[in-house]
Amino acid sequence: MLVREVMKENAEVINCERNIREAAEMMAKGNFGGIPVERNDKMIGMITDRDIVIRVVAAGKDPETTRVLDSMSEGISYCFDDEDVEEVARKMSSVQVRRLPVVNRNKKLVGIVSLVDIARKAKNEKLTHETMSQTAH
Repeated sequence: MLVREVMKENAEVINCERNIREAAEMMAKGNFGGIPVERNDKMIGMITDRDIVIRVVAAGKDPETTRVLDSMSEGISYCFDDEDVEEVARKMSSVQVRRLPVVNRNKKLVGIVSLVDIARKAKNEKLTHETMSQTAH
């Protein structure tokens, strides 16, 4: 089974110059825990709910004036839409993430895949259990 068969299409991204409140609102509205961050139409990192809690809230920073760029996790792991789901699940486990942006072979963002997507659609319980247990924090 290919990633494009289980991913969520139309992944949202946030520009690195936006503020943390805007990122948190996007996460709340979309019910997801992380958003790819872009600058000049290129993904440069991810901002997660954990980044916001640790780097903004716990540090006492103002979410209205703190930029996403100053709080995000730099660098980004991703997968291709034509990769095998099992291969991607192993990749997620090795980099210890629960979601990955999905790009086509032109490196255009086409979706996002999570372990939940893999569990629900791929129906590979052994793979999902192994991956989840290795990415648990």
